Amino acid sequence: MTDMDAIYRQYFPGVYRYVLSLCRNETVAQDVTSETFLKAVKAIDTFRGDCDIRVWLCQIAKNTYFSWRKKAKDTLPLGAAIDVPNVGDDVSSTLVDRAAALDVHRRLHQLDEPYKEVFSLRTFGELSFAEIAGLFGKTESWARVTYHRAKLKLQESLS
Repeated sequence: MTDMDAIYRQYFPGVYRYVLSLCRNETVAQDVTSETFLKAVKAIDTFRGDCDIRVWLCQIAKNTYFSWRKKAKDTLPLGAAIDVPNVGDDVSSTLVDRAAALDVHRRLHQLDEPYKEVFSLRTFGELSFAEIAGLFGKTESWARVTYHRAKLKLQESLS
């Protein structure tokens, strides 16, 4: 087992959740996360260790997702990236849960940066405040305050 195998097993779930929070599509998230790790394998020699490896991987994932979006913008038919609920589930509760989640994601998407990204990294990517601070080149206190403000703004828009 190589170090990259261990890194993959340890960080794939968190990176996947982060990408899923960006795109809200399991298939796209799986593809982007896989591509992220392929890029990481090729670039592992350039990792300087200035930040946590999870932060580095999430940065690669974010760039990979935005590149994917840019390419897909002109090639995907409208609605191609929308998941359909499983027929075996309780459809009415699934639709209510999905509608509520979609509303939260819409309101989150309307937040200004860096609030939107900090909230997503903390909530969906499960990054620590120190890791978020490292991504932005800021202090841990800044990450905490920004997350708290994002949460307040989101709560205000939901009430």
